[in-house]
Amino acid sequence: MLKTIHHVQLAMPEDHENAARSFYADVLGLGEVPKPENLAKRGGCWFELGDVKVHLGVMQDFRAATKAHPAFLVDDLAEMRARCEVASVACIDDEPLEGFARLYVFDPFGNRIELMERLR
Repeated sequence: MLKTIHHVQLAMPEDHENAARSFYADVLGLGEVPKPENLAKRGGCWFELGDVKVHLGVMQDFRAATKAHPAFLVDDLAEMRARCEVASVACIDDEPLEGFARLYVFDPFGNRIELMERLR
C-alpha cells in the first residue's frame, strides 16, 4: 500500500548543475543535499526542504517535461511570484482551481513547475 511520495525526479541536460542550483535553491528556496557517492557519478543534483524532495537527473537526449509536472504548495504565492520575477523567471497564471491560487513556471531546462497557495 502506498504511503506518500518520497521524491520527485525531473530530468536535466548534462553539465547544467549550476543552472539547477540557481533555480531550485536560489529561486525556489530548496537546499541542496549531497547525492550518495554511488549515484553522484551520474551527474545531476538533489534538493529538499522539509518533506519536499526534488531530484534532478541527467538525461541523454534530454526532453523537458512541459505537461507533466510537480505541484508545490507555498505559503505566499505573491512572494514566490516576486522571487521568480526578480530572477527573470516568467510566471504564467492558469485557470482557477477551487481553494487555490496558482501559477506555473519553467525551470532553466523547460520543465513545468506548478506553485499553489491554499486559499483561506
